Amino acid sequence: MRQITFGTSGWRAVLGEDFTFQSVRIVAQAIVHVLKQEKIGHRGLIIGYDSRFLGEKFAKVAAEVFAGHGMSVLLCDRETPTPTISYHVLQQNLAGGLNISASHNPPEYNGIKFTPEWGGPALPETTRAIEQRLVHLLHGEHVKWLPWEKAQRAQMVQMFDPCPDYLAALGKHIDVDTIREADLRVVMDPLYGTSRGYLDVFLRKAGAKMAVLHYWRDPYFGGLRPEPTRETTAELQETVKQGKAHIGLATDGDADRFGIVDQDGSFIDANIILALLVDYLATTRCWTGDVGRSVATTHLIDRVAHSHGLGVRETPVGFKYLAELMAKDEIRMGGEESAGLSIQGHVPEKDGILACLLVTEMIARTKKTLGELREDLFNRVGPTFSSRHDQPLTEAMQENLLKVQKSPPGDFAGKSVQQVNTLDGCKLVLEDGSWLLFRPSGTEPLVRCYAEASTREEMEALMAAGQSLMHHGPKSANEA
Repeated sequence: MRQITFGTSGWRAVLGEDFTFQSVRIVAQAIVHVLKQEKIGHRGLIIGYDSRFLGEKFAKVAAEVFAGHGMSVLLCDRETPTPTISYHVLQQNLAGGLNISASHNPPEYNGIKFTPEWGGPALPETTRAIEQRLVHLLHGEHVKWLPWEKAQRAQMVQMFDPCPDYLAALGKHIDVDTIREADLRVVMDPLYGTSRGYLDVFLRKAGAKMAVLHYWRDPYFGGLRPEPTRETTAELQETVKQGKAHIGLATDGDADRFGIVDQDGSFIDANIILALLVDYLATTRCWTGDVGRSVATTHLIDRVAHSHGLGVRETPVGFKYLAELMAKDEIRMGGEESAGLSIQGHVPEKDGILACLLVTEMIARTKKTLGELREDLFNRVGPTFSSRHDQPLTEAMQENLLKVQKSPPGDFAGKSVQQVNTLDGCKLVLEDGSWLLFRPSGTEPLVRCYAEASTREEMEALMAAGQSLMHHGPKSANEA
């Protein structure tokens, strides 16, 4: 078995290769050790799973390990969103939570997301402690567990329905009356994931007329990644357009990411949604203070925030860094371009269900399409166009990117470089505020290239120059 490492959001591996019943036991026992070191193991924990192959069986295997070490477990009775796990860790004062999930990764993957006692994604110091413990377990240290039947007889494991209390908690952050009065037609696509029975139930109770796609469990996710992108939501886009719905809502495999489709069937980029929500919530909730975004997320948020007198906190990529600020009540909202969002007072974990509900409330109150809201925002703070390109990371690319980071250019794509940001990867901020960022993925063997400019043409030219730099190195890019 190869080394087990935790990336941006937990541990992920291919089913049957590295993700096996034994590897799940090993990771669970490493987490037991960390919790007992912190002297909080007596508080128990919650375990859930998403709709991937054998998810419930992997969850039972993990529960057996915790029970074998004297820790009580609430085992979710069906596929469960990651933010729901986070909510119950906080609500019930648990030592932590696990979700057996590979989030938006392809169907052949599974994974483990660990939520510590503070309710957010595990921070690097926590994952390092788990990984250090894994070394001993991977080299033959005994793994202990209590077989399922004995664990149940000893009442160490209880089946648990996490849905009702979580939906009630969401209701504290959403203006349900505004949604009800708008008489909205909504199409939802959970992409075969965990938001079914959550997002649709909430909106139906709020009076929305719902149509739901892919409302069944499919471990193959229809042959696509369970990630709400322009490509994976093609059916949702067409259904919204043909059905003359007001909005289309999508979530990823474990419902911590969102995807939004406008009334005309167009997919709206997450960067735009985040900026629109900052504008809307700052107005309707009378926000003061700061909002947070990752280094890879649009600077449109900055312009919107500053127009409302709000500050902006920038973090590395990975919602755990925004979550840490939220847990300390230092930011009102945290957002990532990869469609992650949460707000102060909710859970310090990205929540795609919450994001979909907030967008629904926004169009209900404003009585405008998302396209109209975007144009209004652009007229007030200036237009912004963003893009991201992912590709397999080769050794040559890695060498080129290291060269750029060690010796960044003074000029790039015909403009002077005003700032070099190495908070996470290498970000070149140019004289007109446009920018380019390279960074390796923390969850997959990919390199991500991000570009942003005030026109689509400039953004595309910047991305093309970035691709040349990444493939051919600094010298070739400068010559081009």
